[in-house]
Amino acid sequence: MSERLCLFSYWRSSAAYRVRIGLNLKGLSYEIAPVHLLRDGGEQHSEQFRQHNPQQLVPVLQHGHRMLRQSLSILEYLDEMWPEPALLPATARDRQRVRALAQLVACDIHPLNNLRVLQYFERDWGVPQPERDVWVRHWMVEGFAAFEALLQDHPSTGAFCDGHMPTIADCCLIPQIYNARRFSIDLSPYPTLLRIEESCQALPAFDAARPERQPDAPGA
Repeated sequence: MSERLCLFSYWRSSAAYRVRIGLNLKGLSYEIAPVHLLRDGGEQHSEQFRQHNPQQLVPVLQHGHRMLRQSLSILEYLDEMWPEPALLPATARDRQRVRALAQLVACDIHPLNNLRVLQYFERDWGVPQPERDVWVRHWMVEGFAAFEALLQDHPSTGAFCDGHMPTIADCCLIPQIYNARRFSIDLSPYPTLLRIEESCQALPAFDAARPERQPDAPGA
């Protein structure tokens, strides 16, 4: 009997969204354990959840008795445990490119706009909401401009970020585009990103991972 997979997730967490896409692309069955990031000050801060992740962040993927943390690390774990379909290209050069694109989102854009950063701005520095939104938009626009430049006219760019199969780069890009729309960012300057988004969202694996389709989404 295969070991149970359970994803500790929040419907609107872009990091958890990445992992949902990866699990779906692999065709894996998994349960969702919702962790509400706002209710009662944030369920991720509870003592019970801290035992799963001392960082108090989602996602956490439980595979049998193992607790796996950090979305990119989880995606690579899935690729090593279930190699087909691959989430990384075959050659070292292409794998480096895909990892760099994924990290552009996961390491450079997302951390600056994460919930805990925005809550710190509000709680400790008293930064008003409009100014927090300007911060979010600035770093997303900077990141998307770089992402577009890296994809546009590159010979490895295909229907997806790399060729004609989705990779971890697409797993990271699509949730970040979702976040951009939440903050009303004009995406028209990034036609390559929008074309790739269309390719991704046509796949059932991406469609099923959408935030509004999650069991803990409002109205679900």
